[in-house]
Amino acid sequence: METFHSLFDWYMANLNYFTIALLMAIESTFMPLPSEVVIPFASYKAAQGDLNVFVVVVFGTIGALTGSLINYTLAYYLGRPLVHKFADSKIGKMFLLSKEKVIHAEEYFIRNGRTSTFIGRLVPGIRHLISIPAGLSKMSLRDFILFTVVGAGLWNIILAIVGFYLYEIRDQIFPYIGHILLALGIIFVAYLIIKAQREKRKK
Repeated sequence: METFHSLFDWYMANLNYFTIALLMAIESTFMPLPSEVVIPFASYKAAQGDLNVFVVVVFGTIGALTGSLINYTLAYYLGRPLVHKFADSKIGKMFLLSKEKVIHAEEYFIRNGRTSTFIGRLVPGIRHLISIPAGLSKMSLRDFILFTVVGAGLWNIILAIVGFYLYEIRDQIFPYIGHILLALGIIFVAYLIIKAQREKRKK
């Protein structure tokens, strides 16, 4: 458990506005980094007085928009065939991508239209891919930025509230933080394994 406590302390010590924006940018591309391990912890640190929660939300949203713009731009200029080819490539597989996932995001975008770039920010499994069909469909950049900022901002506010709540009950959970981190790590690894097995069976 000492290892997890040390890892947690290191992570919290290096969590600042720049790293928040960087991690959220990564989360909003095609890399499997959940925002749930960024904003709540940053908000927890803000509750301690080391950061400002409003600035945390702002930088988290800037990061989310930056990552989303990367996906949007790549899809906009590369087009569907190359995006699908990349998703099914070895590099794409490393990031848990697949042609089927991209198509699923496209179908979601078709069903919900432009607002899917807002709604999709609140949907697990769609959040980090919804920018791709927006780019493929040549969605207006102005509308894309507007809906992405509103959706990502709302999601970050929700996560920030969670972080503040965790701080309020810190005395109850801190003795078990090592166990909690271990459980979350196991769940995340299990999720990756299950996803990989499903993709293998589909293939």
